[in-house]
Amino acid sequence: MTISNSVFAELSFWLMAIASVALPIAIYAVLLAKRAVSRTTVLVLGFTLVAIAGLDIYFLRHMAAAAAMTSSLADDALFLSELSFALYLFPLMFGGIGVNLISHVLISHLVDAEQRFDREHAEDRRD
Repeated sequence: MTISNSVFAELSFWLMAIASVALPIAIYAVLLAKRAVSRTTVLVLGFTLVAIAGLDIYFLRHMAAAAAMTSSLADDALFLSELSFALYLFPLMFGGIGVNLISHVLISHLVDAEQRFDREHAEDRRD
């Protein structure tokens, strides 16, 4: 296996970088463009955002390990310095929004279930 001079020269870096930004933006666009969205769709898109964030974290760790083996100073400056913290902000944001979408679906389901329970047992309390 040959190691390139920079992780920036690898196609996998650019594909993952583009997918890591394009997919969440596409998900947000779908959620904002639709007038009505089912809970299942919101739940799936929330889990997708969390999965993308997890893959991004894995990919960033992989790139940091690859950057350590290259001779490029640009790789070191981005992946092996304090600046690398900025790279984790996107996955953190996407994962946080995904968790919020998931919790929104769960909370709205629980509220509906509580209201259904109250309606079904309202007659029992009147007696």
